[in-house]
Amino acid sequence: MKILVAGVGNVFLGDDGFGVEVARRLTETELPAGVEVGDFGIRGIHLAYELSEYDTTILVDATPRGGPPGGLYALELEEGSPQDVIDAHGMTPDAVLDLVGVIGGEMRRVLLVGCEPADVSPGMELSAPVRAAIEPAVRLVRELVEKEMRTAEAAEPSGSHGGDRAGAVPAGHGAAPGDHDRTK
Repeated sequence: MKILVAGVGNVFLGDDGFGVEVARRLTETELPAGVEVGDFGIRGIHLAYELSEYDTTILVDATPRGGPPGGLYALELEEGSPQDVIDAHGMTPDAVLDLVGVIGGEMRRVLLVGCEPADVSPGMELSAPVRAAIEPAVRLVRELVEKEMRTAEAAEPSGSHGGDRAGAVPAGHGAAPGDHDRTK
């Protein structure tokens, strides 16, 4: 089982640096064998190429969904329809997933750990509610990693790979049943 935890976002736009900071913190912890953590920042095209190499990818990003700033959630994403124009410096998780098929990759299981941003204006400081969500997000990512590892171990005897995608929802849409939703 290979899992990639990908911190994404622009550290020069306040709370948009959330995913990068969570990835940095995760590199300071011990993770199971087969789990890699990467700071992908705004390198969405690079990330799209990487998705095919892992059984599960956990994207960590500041993603507005209308909740209170600092609120955390986790959901499963699906590959969407390719976009006509690709902006390599402004790629949202939706755009990265759309690009996977365009570049000939095969998307596997992709989860999103998102945090509701308070301020994405220019600056390198996270807002207080988003800063307070960093450690809970690290714990949430670790829980998801453990769950993915247990699911893979349970599926090994049957030769099955990957998780149950029945609860998947298109990226940017509502949470699937049973998703984590943590609000501060």
